[in-house]
Amino acid sequence: MKTAAETTDPVPVFCSGAGHLPDCRRMCILLAAAAVLLILVTIGAGTALGQERVHQVFFEGTDHELNVYHIYGKETGPTLLLIGGIQGDEPGGYLAVDHYVDISLARGNLIVVPRANFQSILLNRRLINQDMNRTFAEDRDPSYEAEVADILKTLIAESDCLLNNHDGSGFFSETWVDANRNPRRFGQSIIADAETFTVPDTGKVINLGALARAVCDEVNGHIKNPDHHFHFNNHRTDAASSLHKEQRKSATYYALQKCHIPAFGVESSKSLPLELKVRHHHLAINAFMDRLGIVTESPGMNLSPPQLRYLVVNVNNALPTVVQEGQALHVRSGDTVTVSHIEANFERGLSADILGVGTINDFRKPLVIRKSTRIAVRKDYRRCGSVHLVAGDRPDVSVSLSPAAVLPRGLLLFRVRINGEDRIYPEGEHVQMVLGDRFEIVDVITGLPDTAGLVVNLKGFVGDRQNNTGEDRGFVIHTDRDLWKRYSLKKKGLQYQVRVTYAQELVGKLLIDLKPPELKYVVLGIGDETGRCLASGQTWPVVPGRPVRLVDIATNVQGNLGVRAVVCGAGSARYPVGIQDNLAPLLTAGATRDDGCRIEILRQDLLLGFFYLTLASEGNP
Repeated sequence: MKTAAETTDPVPVFCSGAGHLPDCRRMCILLAAAAVLLILVTIGAGTALGQERVHQVFFEGTDHELNVYHIYGKETGPTLLLIGGIQGDEPGGYLAVDHYVDISLARGNLIVVPRANFQSILLNRRLINQDMNRTFAEDRDPSYEAEVADILKTLIAESDCLLNNHDGSGFFSETWVDANRNPRRFGQSIIADAETFTVPDTGKVINLGALARAVCDEVNGHIKNPDHHFHFNNHRTDAASSLHKEQRKSATYYALQKCHIPAFGVESSKSLPLELKVRHHHLAINAFMDRLGIVTESPGMNLSPPQLRYLVVNVNNALPTVVQEGQALHVRSGDTVTVSHIEANFERGLSADILGVGTINDFRKPLVIRKSTRIAVRKDYRRCGSVHLVAGDRPDVSVSLSPAAVLPRGLLLFRVRINGEDRIYPEGEHVQMVLGDRFEIVDVITGLPDTAGLVVNLKGFVGDRQNNTGEDRGFVIHTDRDLWKRYSLKKKGLQYQVRVTYAQELVGKLLIDLKPPELKYVVLGIGDETGRCLASGQTWPVVPGRPVRLVDIATNVQGNLGVRAVVCGAGSARYPVGIQDNLAPLLTAGATRDDGCRIEILRQDLLLGFFYLTLASEGNP
């Protein structure tokens, strides 16, 4: 007898790319690609297989900014898409999904969208213009919700299973019990649009009911109160007698009908306390991951009250100013103010609202201040803290303290640039980089009353050898060639210090941790298929006349910066090859060695690994 996971047959195991997808899913990717390219900004970006975690930001600088996190396991496996906050008044769903951003995977992949509808979350409302979970059909009004739905469609097409996490009303029951527990309620249920679904082109049967019931059984084993147990809720969305025909416009219906993947709504009850709702979502997500073969550790839970520590504010693009909770920043009327960084006890879901100016989320937006106001900081919809903006005729920007706030003399922030991307680190932090990354110390932000005597020095680097003052701000440092190993900590070339001195006294430092670049594997496309993974040193036999493409190079290098592939020919000949190049002609073009065609993967001139292609007989791939 097959297990529930076997009967659902939800996911093929694959390595990367869309080559394995059915035509409908490939079309989803193509239709959305143009829009995605126009609005995509990648933070810590790289090829999907080139690192363990990729953070993408869509619609940056708008009230509906969308953050997407791709998390890749050490071993290949299926991809599960987690969506939270598609309706903004359901915090159990989006807070639970948010905890999976920081997770590490041993096998399989996650795509995590904690706050699909950030604007509605900030206002703690179900919708703004229209219900985002009703914008996946073609008959919809143009709005930001529809634009976000298009991005989510693309992510669905990249996935093997979808969980859309909600907080639902009451408690679902297949029979009427009372007004709060009946078939019309959604809480404590796992919803699908059908018991089973047959893929039209292949005849493959997706057994949604069996998988959902198995998950319910697993989850209920951890819930002591039987009134809080989960139940499978079959909406029978396609049926004429369905009670939920509106779900034909939902994300799960789109995923099942158009992309042919199992999709479920996970609904905790709005009647339960927040911490319990979050825990129940964790139980359900973990149970689905277990049945899909995604190996991971459960995330921690942090529901502490949000608390602002400080803001970093730029006035007229001058040197940033640190403003702590409760302080007042004095500016001149007409100055342009930009909140460039929020430091709180949470990293995600933060917004800054300059009251009476701009929109509900003014984070990173330059805005002109005409009169005194306040910057309100929120974590999702909850108050996090605030600082005051005092507009007047003062000749210079200054910060004054409220009675409850004192600015520490030692407060120090480092503004650095890694591979062209600006970042801010607090004093004492460790900066993780890969050997060969480009690093620049842009400036330091400090609470010291006088900064004229500051010197910022990277031990082991000399920017100006003719006049070495020890000041290293403004130099682009190539970490593979510009650092002197003997000045590194323990003299191993793996850790360096950025030291800040004031009047020759140490006031702060930043630690740089370097690790060597590594080749994890390459992905080959054989004919029209994608998904052959080769580790360093492995060989692939090429059938004559059949194309072999280099689809991807998986390394630990951010964005694969400086990573390249070359073919080693006879003697010292080198032939560069690129992504999607057909490698098969190299075997007959003289670019070979006696042991086959050796293809090396390098970062700059450092060898990361290699693989071989050999000529095989027909029918023996």
